[in-house]
Amino acid sequence: MAPGHGELEFTRVNGRTAVTRAMASSPLRLLTPRGRGTSARAFTSTFGGGLVAGDTVALNVRAGAGTTCILSTQASTKVYRSTGGVPCVQRLYLGAGDGATCVVAPDPVTCFAGAVYEQRQQFELHAGASLVMIDWITSGRVARGERWAFDRYQTRADIAVGDRQIFRDALRLDAAEGPIAAEHRMGRCDCMGLAVLVGPRLERPAADLLDWAQSQPIRPDEELIFSASPLPGGAVLRVAGPTTETVGRWLRGRLSFVPGLLGEDPWARIS
Repeated sequence: MAPGHGELEFTRVNGRTAVTRAMASSPLRLLTPRGRGTSARAFTSTFGGGLVAGDTVALNVRAGAGTTCILSTQASTKVYRSTGGVPCVQRLYLGAGDGATCVVAPDPVTCFAGAVYEQRQQFELHAGASLVMIDWITSGRVARGERWAFDRYQTRADIAVGDRQIFRDALRLDAAEGPIAAEHRMGRCDCMGLAVLVGPRLERPAADLLDWAQSQPIRPDEELIFSASPLPGGAVLRVAGPTTETVGRWLRGRLSFVPGLLGEDPWARIS
């Protein structure tokens, strides 16, 4: 297995979801603690606590029919300063079978000054599978004066249901194109997040979120900026705010139905 690559498989066994395959090579680590409910959990981590220039982490995940799984991170993904513009790369592929319910809820990416980071996420879902996917980024180590001080952040996410592509999102923040912290770019925001809901088990919660968003008044002094838009069988939420804590609370509040979906709270460790 190539350095930084991993394989993870969830299978339904005796009415519960179990991790039946978990392999990873340095610097990638996979942690699979046993949960109390019928879902299974896996956390990704890296030796050294972050990614350095030249690191490539690639994880392939298979969620079998009828499984319920949570994929998260042990902590925020720290991306250290690049050497000579060499990027750190993360790739995630997740394939979900009929009736699978998958929640991908990592901690945010935090890029240090001078970092170069590239991310690609690909989700292929059976028509009967459901997915909640969160992807978010902080401005960096603000307490150290590193606010949007990285060199480049580039990410792309693709979601296909059956043979139909239903979602593609790409973001590029490049200091070569001007100050990332400029008013017309990230401005006063120090954290930005995306949440995607799609699949049969998410249709009702997605519709409720769209109705809620439409009913919200426009407040010029609101500290959070958010939007909601429909997807076939789901919804897309976007949010930006002044702190990681504020954005995190907002996301968990909007996704308060997730613990009931999983039979356990994926954010129980967060006070």
